[in-house]
Formats: sequence, C-alpha cells, structure tokens
Amino acid sequence: MSSPQYPYQQHPPQGPPPPYYAPPPPPPDSGSNLKLAVAVGAIVLSLAANAYLMVQVHDMKGDAAHTSEVVQNQIDAIKEASTQMTAAQRKHLDDLKEDLDTSKRQLSAQASMAASQAKKDAVSYTDQQKQQLEAEQQQTKQQLSSSISDVNQKAESVNARVSDVNNDVAGVKTDLSSTKADLSQTKSNLMKVTGDLSGTNSLVATNGKEIEELRRRGERNIVEFSLKKQKNLQKVGDISLRLEKADMKKNKFTVIVLADDKQVEKKDRNVNEPLQFYVSKSLYEVVVNTVGKDQITGYLSTPKYQNR
Repeated sequence: MSSPQYPYQQHPPQGPPPPYYAPPPPPPDSGSNLKLAVAVGAIVLSLAANAYLMVQVHDMKGDAAHTSEVVQNQIDAIKEASTQMTAAQRKHLDDLKEDLDTSKRQLSAQASMAASQAKKDAVSYTDQQKQQLEAEQQQTKQQLSSSISDVNQKAESVNARVSDVNNDVAGVKTDLSSTKADLSQTKSNLMKVTGDLSGTNSLVATNGKEIEELRRRGERNIVEFSLKKQKNLQKVGDISLRLEKADMKKNKFTVIVLADDKQVEKKDRNVNEPLQFYVSKSLYEVVVNTVGKDQITGYLSTPKYQNR
C-alpha cells in the first residue's frame, strides 16, 4: 500500500511545519470501528512520513548551505589566489618592462658611445692617413726632384757623349775613308808574282794590310808565321818549316819544307817570292815578307778546298 502523497513546496519556508488539521471524524456507527482504526493508523503513518520528510529536507538544506559555504570559500580562495597571481604577473610584467627600458637606455648609451668612438677612430685614422699621404707626397716630390736632377745630369752627360760620339763618328768616317783609301791602295798594291814551281801567277801580299785583304777576299786560307833558326821543324798549318839560313843584307833565305811526307829545300829565295809545292794535288804557297837576323816572317796560303 503506497503512502499518501501530500503536496508541499520545493523550498519550504524555514521553521517548524504548520499543524495538520484533520477533518472531524464521522459519527461512529456500529459497523465502522475497524475502518476507523485503519484510518487512524494511516493518518499516523502519514504524519510520521511527513515528519521524516521534513527532517530530511532540513538536513538537505543544511548540507546545501554547508556546500554553498564551502563552494563560496573555494571561490573566494580562487579569487584571492587569482588576484595574487595577477598582481605577481603584473609586477613581473612591470619588472620586465623596466628591465627592457633599462636595456634600451643602456644599448642606446652604448650605441652612442660606440658611434662616438667610431667617429673618433675614423677621424684619427683619416688624420694618420692624411699625414702619411702628405709625407709620401713630400718624399715623392723630393725623389722626383732628385730624379729630375739626375735625369738632367744624365741628359747633359748623354748630350756630351752624343757630341763625343758625333765627333767619334766623324773621326770614324774619316778613318773609314782613309781605310777605304788604304784598302784601295792595298788592293792596287797586291801584285801578281810568278811562282817558283809551275809558272802560275799568284797574288802576293807584302805586309799586314795586304795579308788582311787576302783573308777578306776569302779565296784562300792564310796562316801567318814567324820562324827562328833552329834544328827542329816548326808546325805551320798542316805543314812544317825549318829556317836554314837568313841573309838580312840580300833579303835572301833558305827553308826546309815538310809536306805530304816529303821534305823539300827552298834555297836562296827572295822575299815576297811565292814558294810553291803540292799537297794532295792542291797548290800550297809560302811567302816570306821580311828577313831578319836568323829569323823570317811571312804567311802560308792554302786553297779553301783540298783536291783529293
């Protein structure tokens, strides 16, 4: 059997519940005693249930109030903690801002000092470079002046040398003209003389200039010699000679010629007379230009190309 349901407010007012007024019982009759007893029991149970519910509601209100107080305390604590945290963060932000401003001021000061020092260094370096450049320019001017002076002196010396050279050239031209004249005279003085062997006419040189003219022509090989009277043969070119006798007064001489393994005596010959003999089918000539005391000088004339 379900308990009777009684309407009540969701949030009943504080204080004891109002008294319950039951309707007056009906007049008893003879057959309703049992029903009366049952109704009274139901009423008692209903009152007990209402009382229990009221107690539960009261306890629930207390718990709710306590929970609300705990929650409010927690909310207040959270608010306070949040306020403290916000204040700490704000202070930290203020400190960071102050540090940032200080760093900016320090950096600005350092940058200004660095810029000022850099400017000073640049000015100092510029002054040093300027002084060094001026010193180098002064040194260059001195060197240039000295060089110009040296050049002028050298130019004067060169001009003097050029003048001397011109004089020398003029002298050389004169000497060349004289040499040409001498050479022309030498050419004309070269005489053809008949040799002592085959009757062949040969150009004979009588002095050093004429010997040089023979060399210059390049027609024959010329080997000059000077012989003294001695026992041994003397090598002249590819032959050997030995002076046997020299007569200064008569300009005569006698020589021994060793050529091609043959020894020939040329006796009592005159100066500038070609002494001819054959070596391997090539005509050789010995010409004596001067006769001294036990000494003669002359030259050996051989063909450029040997006949084999």
